[in-house]
Amino acid sequence: MEHEINLYGKCPYTTAQKIFSGKWAILIIYHLCEQTLRFGELQRKIPGITQAALTKQLRTLEDYGLIHRYVYPEVPPKVEYSLTAIGKEFIPVLEQFNNFGNKYITYLKSKEV
Repeated sequence: MEHEINLYGKCPYTTAQKIFSGKWAILIIYHLCEQTLRFGELQRKIPGITQAALTKQLRTLEDYGLIHRYVYPEVPPKVEYSLTAIGKEFIPVLEQFNNFGNKYITYLKSKEV
């Protein structure tokens, strides 16, 4: 079997690809860059995401250090999610995704003619 080299943490492209490989990761980061949100609020902002998928993706983003999960010491528990300092570093990249996405939408519309 061929020896696979793990480039996570060594190559910036491989590292970024791994961190944002989740189907919903970019949308979650996008919504959290606007404001701190609770689980249900996030779920409502992302149509089509299941509770299990959101839970898994939030845990992954928290493990990578991009989001912070704050649990209020009350019953029933209140949990809020926000971006960490390193998570906020992704905001300019999100803006570039927006720019590219808009240009690509224009391109697609031009092909419909």
